[in-house]
Amino acid sequence: MNFRIYLAAPLLLGLAACDFSSEDQQPEPAANQPSAVQTPARESDMTSGRGNEQAQRFARLALTCVNKQYPGKISHVLNGPDDVRSPQQLHPAFYGCYDWHSSVHGHWLLARLWGLGRLGGLDGDVQAALDRSLTAENIAAETKYFQGADRDSFERPYGMAWFLQLYAELEEIAQRGGPKGQQAAAWVAHLKPLEAVILNELKDWMPKLVYPIREGTHNETAFAFGLMLDYAQEHGDAGLAKMVSDKSREFYGDDEACPIGYEPSGEDFLSPCLMEADLMRRVLPRDDYRIWLTAFLPGIPSDGSSDWLKVGEVRDPTDGKLVHLDGLNLSRAWALRGIASALPEGDTRRAALLATADKHAEAGLKAVSGDNYSGGHWLASFATYLTTNRGIRDGAANAAEAGTITPVDKAPAASPSGKASMTPRPKGTAG
Repeated sequence: MNFRIYLAAPLLLGLAACDFSSEDQQPEPAANQPSAVQTPARESDMTSGRGNEQAQRFARLALTCVNKQYPGKISHVLNGPDDVRSPQQLHPAFYGCYDWHSSVHGHWLLARLWGLGRLGGLDGDVQAALDRSLTAENIAAETKYFQGADRDSFERPYGMAWFLQLYAELEEIAQRGGPKGQQAAAWVAHLKPLEAVILNELKDWMPKLVYPIREGTHNETAFAFGLMLDYAQEHGDAGLAKMVSDKSREFYGDDEACPIGYEPSGEDFLSPCLMEADLMRRVLPRDDYRIWLTAFLPGIPSDGSSDWLKVGEVRDPTDGKLVHLDGLNLSRAWALRGIASALPEGDTRRAALLATADKHAEAGLKAVSGDNYSGGHWLASFATYLTTNRGIRDGAANAAEAGTITPVDKAPAASPSGKASMTPRPKGTAG
């Protein structure tokens, strides 16, 4: 079904906007579009030498928490007295980093940087940590937990999507071959049973989902759909790619005038408007996306300015909810870069998108430290996603080839949604 939001013009005040368009036919996937757009390296501290140091700092934060059981927050349905157990007993692979999803993307961080070869003397420590967690026995217990009664919605969709990202990361490393490829292939084999359960759950859930979830935290569908599409593309799951792509068009294809001026909410770590725009660049062909974006965020400046979107402010980094806004700055930065990457080089909005991304990246990266566990257990994962260009197609390959974990100059424009043939319905003029 199509869902439209109509807002009075005075409420927009030149800010970006939100609407959603669905499509009937099936165009060529974004992968077939010309790669004219480039994503420049922007952070001054992300040159290769400092990038290595930064990667190692991020890895240390993850190493500190992946086996740290307490403090821990569990989201656990008890079906009887035998279910009263410790986090490690419940989740022998992913019990650390405060909660299950943070542990999963903490392991993804380690796999990502280990695979890119940016860890120097930490390489062995990271491999040992991954080997300790990702055993066949541990994953069998995690799989059994997911199959328990009344646990269908456990970590859906956020943690599930991050698990697929971890799985896809290890698959990519395995495909490169060599000693690391062999080790990654062993971990992939261990993860396979849990991957199958999570995929079945997601594929069962999506047809039942009638409405998008538009909040700026874990349940947001736009962000999860983006990770799922990237997994589907890399893994070659055309069925999942089509399912998510079709659902994205149904939910978001006709959206207009997203009220980005109302963002952020006080506990957001994801932008509902920007994550939706970052998702749709994966779904729509370049020309259709450009038109859709004009209607969806009509207030993006054409003068290269960055004052149209203020950086999120955190006044108490020890507060686990308020510190979400540090993550918002990081996720906004990668979404803004992703949006810019899908526009032609001559598009006058690109300069403003990239300048705004720089501003948010600078603020977000400054907040990544181990000073407070409220942010230290997860922000490094968001920082790694940003600085390694994870969400932009082939960013990883380019970074590895260049010997750097920074955003690269010649990343292709769009992150295609999958190998299935997915075509949007004809769009009318927008903007």
